[in-house]
Amino acid sequence: MTKQQLIDAIAEETSKSKAEIENTLEVLTKKIGDALASGQKVELRGFGTFTLRERKARMGRNPRTGEAIQIAAKREAAFKAGKELNDRVDQPQETAVGVGGAE
Repeated sequence: MTKQQLIDAIAEETSKSKAEIENTLEVLTKKIGDALASGQKVELRGFGTFTLRERKARMGRNPRTGEAIQIAAKREAAFKAGKELNDRVDQPQETAVGVGGAE
C-alpha cells in the first residue's frame, strides 16, 4: 500500500477530506521522526514501538574491488511490531469474493 492509497482508504472510512488526512499523516510522521532524532522512543499501543538503534563502526569490503573500508558508526530507526499487530498479521487471510475467480 502506498502513502496515497493509505490516505484514500482513511478518507473513505472517516469521511474526512484527503487533504486533512494527508496533513495529519505528515504531522504524525514528522513527530515520530523528531522524537527519534532527539533519542526518544515512540510507543503506539496495539501497533508497535519505534526506537533508535546505535550501529558501531566496523570494517567492511568494497564489493567491486574487495578493498577493506571503514564503515562509520550511525544511528538508525527501528520498528518492533506490537502483540496485537503481530496477531492480526498472523491470522489466515480471508479470501475476498470475486478475487482469483472464486465466488
